Amino acid sequence: MSRSTRSATSAWRRKHAPIFAALGDPTRLEIVAKLGDGARRSIADITDGTGLTRQAVTKHLRVLEEARIVREHRAGRERLFELDPEPILELREFVDAMSARWDRALVRLKEMVEG
Repeated sequence: MSRSTRSATSAWRRKHAPIFAALGDPTRLEIVAKLGDGARRSIADITDGTGLTRQAVTKHLRVLEEARIVREHRAGRERLFELDPEPILELREFVDAMSARWDRALVRLKEMVEG
């Protein structure tokens, strides 16, 4: 692997590893699912039905914000949160590319074994 390729791969990892990490928690996945309809929601709305305190949900929202998955907006005294799907779409492109790469490798292996 060339130096520039390693550098680009390293930069990609630094950018996207926090997204994978943020999505690796079941509570944060639940929050992302609640925000998945595109509506802005308050912490009270997000907390409802989770069995968690607002403080706990706030901590999870901060992780999601740091990973660029969630954005905060102010509406008077209220803080509203909404999903930013772009980082998740970027990960999907990566997973699709890796899947295609493995599919090609498996086809080559099959051809070699059956060849």
